[in-house]
Amino acid sequence: MNSPAKVLPPLPLPGLESRGFWEAAREGRFAIQRCADCRHWFHPPGVICTQCGSEKLVFETASGLGKVYSFSVMYDKRVRGFEQRVPYISVWVELDEQPLLIAVGNLVGVDPKDVRIGLPVEVFLEKLTDDVTLPQFRHRERPEVSGR
Repeated sequence: MNSPAKVLPPLPLPGLESRGFWEAAREGRFAIQRCADCRHWFHPPGVICTQCGSEKLVFETASGLGKVYSFSVMYDKRVRGFEQRVPYISVWVELDEQPLLIAVGNLVGVDPKDVRIGLPVEVFLEKLTDDVTLPQFRHRERPEVSGR
């Protein structure tokens, strides 16, 4: 008897600008786009630097450390692939690399009643398929000392 197939959540479709982000995740790295000229980080990826307008953009490995900037607890079971995950927490995380550098993901392993703005988190990479690894976040018990 065959076991039922695992139902995956909707998978990302990397575009030209985001390809470096998804390739790095698949390689086991959390990489964010950065300007090679002014060194400003930005996310989501783009085609020019949002700070200086340079087209010299690279993906650099980031710490993956940050704090919850905003969040939403999702209870809707109608989204295919998320039926068994509800309630789940979608978070905007302000990364430690620079003020207002925001990454979006799910906060895993935290009870919805315990999530709060400012909660220290760290990224981890969840392999969904051979081609797709998804950056997710989890609570960071002992926050690192930030440079800001």
